[in-house]
Amino acid sequence: MVDPTPVFDDLRDESADLDAIVAELSPEQWALPTPAPRWTIAHQIAHLTWTDHSSLLAVTDEDGFRAVVEKALTSPDSFVDEGAEEGAAHPPAELLARWRAGRAALETALRASAPGARFPWYGPPMAAASMATARIMETWAHGQDIADTLGVVRAPTDRLKHVARIGVRARDYAFGVHGEPPPSEEFRVELTAPSGELWTYGPEGAAQRVTGPGHDFCLLVTQRAHRDDLDLRADGHDADRWLDLAQAFAGPPGTGRPAKGPGQ
Repeated sequence: MVDPTPVFDDLRDESADLDAIVAELSPEQWALPTPAPRWTIAHQIAHLTWTDHSSLLAVTDEDGFRAVVEKALTSPDSFVDEGAEEGAAHPPAELLARWRAGRAALETALRASAPGARFPWYGPPMAAASMATARIMETWAHGQDIADTLGVVRAPTDRLKHVARIGVRARDYAFGVHGEPPPSEEFRVELTAPSGELWTYGPEGAAQRVTGPGHDFCLLVTQRAHRDDLDLRADGHDADRWLDLAQAFAGPPGTGRPAKGPGQ
């Protein structure tokens, strides 16, 4: 069994990097609108806090998590926004403290979980490493919204490998939520990591191929940048179509970001 400790370490470090961006913001900055419609920076952190809490319940309190799911089912189209709205109502200092405490509790619970354990989730049950990977993706993606709002340029790290892997594995899901049948053949995906390492997925000789920077691929599958603004290449009709609709997150198709256009 693969040791999940490095994944837990990456989740801790990704959260710490975002914490460093928001820790010294003024109350006025916490209220700034982000690229997500109707969400301020406070909503972004509140959402991460809410999801960390849901993850903690899944790991430590299955009955408590089941109650959260049942509540979500009563308002499936709005429960995510409701959670963010509730958290964003707290003063920034309190919200920041709640996020820090919640993510620390989740990290402790994940590290203490039994090898091979699987935990309930809104979709299929997840292992501890998978849950941490999903939290890395969300933390990085919502952190990108915050960074864009503040005009902060974040140096990409090889922690993005977790995001890229989810994006590749979600290929068929992305086609499905758009009402299209997934391609029958495997794709080859070759991504250059920030460190220069090559991340590869799928058979080497596949006709359908996607290549480019790993950072750009992660921006695409989290829908934090438009395809036209990224340096990604698709070879093959199906691979090209995938780059139009890729998403690494669960739920209905996102609207994504508009293309910046020339000179932006």
